Amino acid sequence: MAFKHFLRKILFTFSHKRTGTDKRETTSLGSLYHTISYHFRDETHVRQALTHRSFQNNDATFRISNERLEFLGDAVLGLIVTDELYRRFPDWSEGELTKAKSYIVSRKILADKAKQIQLGQYLLLGSGEEQSGGRNRNSILSDAYEALLGAIYLDGGLDKVRQFLSWQMLDDIDRLLDNKFHHNYKSWLLEHVQAEWKTSPEYTVLKETGPDHKKEFTVEVYVNGQVLGRGKGYSKKSAEQQAALNAIRRMEPRDEG
Repeated sequence: MAFKHFLRKILFTFSHKRTGTDKRETTSLGSLYHTISYHFRDETHVRQALTHRSFQNNDATFRISNERLEFLGDAVLGLIVTDELYRRFPDWSEGELTKAKSYIVSRKILADKAKQIQLGQYLLLGSGEEQSGGRNRNSILSDAYEALLGAIYLDGGLDKVRQFLSWQMLDDIDRLLDNKFHHNYKSWLLEHVQAEWKTSPEYTVLKETGPDHKKEFTVEVYVNGQVLGRGKGYSKKSAEQQAALNAIRRMEPRDEG
């Protein structure tokens, strides 16, 4: 009985104790479902994910917030991103994988992904956070994004979270990492090759595999007709960067002791 009373209180708060703007946001969860391509079977999960702790300031008896779901979603996100990086970049070291993961799950990236699905407009905020621009604050958006992942996990399981992240984040990994980390590999190789052999590296696509929406490219980089490195990626640019990185590794001096 206590739980039923608590559940009725949650639903009453969402339906009757909010401003006109908030009420419109409550009834627009269908548009959120459409945007994220997922329909919650149990809406208490998604409503909790959208409730910031500051909303308690509007109702002192309202104790629910998205902090616990944020904790869960952070773990689920970390597992899926780690698995994707491990499989996608088989030649990377632990340090490289860790660095890439830290960037992908950073506050800025998560906030950007939250903005892409307009998550801020659905949040339940206290009046103070509302007036100070909380709907656009990176810290609130990134936390809510993780909470949403936690909610999807509870409602539909790990595969549903992976499906959502597949198009919303994972398909974008190559571009994200190219922009953050890989932009120097080709330039480093070019400078070294020009200084050493007075020529430039040449990149050749060996093969393309996979469906059109997720092709994987295999590229080799040549200098004076000799293969220096090979790389794979879900774009030609990413594969070239990986080939350049592997070429740099091959050219590094090795200890002979």
